[in-house]
Amino acid sequence: MKSIPVDQAVGLVICHDITEIVPGRHKKAAFKRGHVVRAEDVPHLLRLGKENLYVWSDQTDGQVHEDDAARRLARAIAGQGVSFGEPSEGRINLTSDRQGLLVMNPDLLEALNDIPDVSVATIGNLREVQAGANLAGARVIPLCVAEESVAGAEALCRERGALLQVLPFNAQRVGVVTTGSEVYHGRIQDAFTPVLEKKFAAWGSEISYRTIVPDEAGAAAAAIREALARGATLVAVTGGMSVDPDDKTPAAIREVAGQIVTYGTPVFPGAMFMLAYHGSTPIMGLPGCVMYNRASIFDLIVPRLLAGQRLTRRDFVRLGHGGFCEQCPDCHFPNCSFGRS
Repeated sequence: MKSIPVDQAVGLVICHDITEIVPGRHKKAAFKRGHVVRAEDVPHLLRLGKENLYVWSDQTDGQVHEDDAARRLARAIAGQGVSFGEPSEGRINLTSDRQGLLVMNPDLLEALNDIPDVSVATIGNLREVQAGANLAGARVIPLCVAEESVAGAEALCRERGALLQVLPFNAQRVGVVTTGSEVYHGRIQDAFTPVLEKKFAAWGSEISYRTIVPDEAGAAAAAIREALARGATLVAVTGGMSVDPDDKTPAAIREVAGQIVTYGTPVFPGAMFMLAYHGSTPIMGLPGCVMYNRASIFDLIVPRLLAGQRLTRRDFVRLGHGGFCEQCPDCHFPNCSFGRS
């Protein structure tokens, strides 16, 4: 590349995008890489503050243009369910091909950004995304970058796997066991199950079994077993999760499950949540906050279960960072800090 005065660039090829910013209106490339400068372009370029332009001379061996580097970075970091388009102003954006769970490798992201002149930024890890959602951007800092930087990023991804992937949600047959003598005896209506029905439907799953039982551990355990016998691939037990003497749900889950992952989480709302497994089938104990909070522990954990992840106690320990919901008057979850470390 070489730099020449703009009024001498007519007929030559611009070698990078030239950005135009109009406050309050747009920020875009007024002239794209590869544009052949015309005489009528010169006043516009001068208004953009470009008295000199980079144009192609002879590309130096061992150097990669920013657009080519961005394409190579995108190919290296994109995993299943992730696609990308063409670079703009040196950056390439990666988007989701489907609804699912974004899974990102934070350690790999740090390693990539530690490579000289490589820049990759992502949205928060382990969050539900929709088809077409922007997930990340990748670029190099200079107009041309050393081949070893791009090759180093590619080698890291070959060694450690893709940086980003979107795991699809697997449709589940959900069994719902509602506990509470007040609901069982008809003193109040079950307001919990309709909330769950709506949330699971948005993820492509349906409630295939539902029942109401009194606050008795034996009755709740029998209902969980019945849900499993009827083919439930995920069981949600609502209510009865506090420390009150009448709340027997944790005991019922312990009676049925083969593995207790956690009873209690560092998440507010959702501290009294319980997760256990009967073989490969998750059994959840849901506290009342799931019913009336726009976002809770339920919305952080269930997408991961639907994406096929088997969670451990360590997964819950990590939730403390970002696990405090600010209870904003206008909820923007999942586009907020809740559940994001």
